[in-house]
Formats: sequence, C-alpha cells, structure tokens
Amino acid sequence: MPIKIPSGLPAYDILKEENVFVMTEARAVHQDIRPLKFAVVNLMPTTVDTEIQLLRLLGNTPIQVDITLVRMGSHESKNAPEGHLERFYVTADQVLHERFDGLVITG
Repeated sequence: MPIKIPSGLPAYDILKEENVFVMTEARAVHQDIRPLKFAVVNLMPTTVDTEIQLLRLLGNTPIQVDITLVRMGSHESKNAPEGHLERFYVTADQVLHERFDGLVITG
C-alpha cells in the first residue's frame, strides 16, 4: 500500500522508479481508510539515503502509511542538502501534541 510523502522529497522519485506505491496529500485525501501515522526522527548523517531505505520498507506494508519527518529545532545538520530539513521536516515542537501510531528514530 502507499506511503504519503511530499512529491519534492528526493526519495519520492527514487521509490516511484522502484515501483514503491507513493502518493501525495492530494491523492491521499480520496482514500477511504485511516492511514497509520508514523513520525520519523532521522539522525543519520546520510539523511537522504536513510529516508529512502526507511520509506522503502514502510511502503512495503499492506496499509496506507502517513509519514511525518521530524527534526530537532535547535539542531543544524552538517550532512543534509541545504534547505532539505527546513523544506521536508517539521520541528519536534510543532508535533509535540499530535498522536502517532508509531515513532521511528534512526541514528
């Protein structure tokens, strides 16, 4: 089943080429099932590669998975492409009171 991630995320095109079912928010709103909501805190130095590996696994599940990429507001990555975290991640403070079905922390 699909994983919902931003279409501009580098992992999106790579996973699509690998026939992993990815979808954007626009398509996800038309689904009749409640997705599993996962927060991912990616602390690995290979940010984009780790996103691809993890999303590949989560995209291989039988139900829709809604991914929220989370970063620490005070942390500045030395390895992620410039602007990547600001564009695709939310801060932990922004999602502190949201409910998730799962939390994945890499690193």
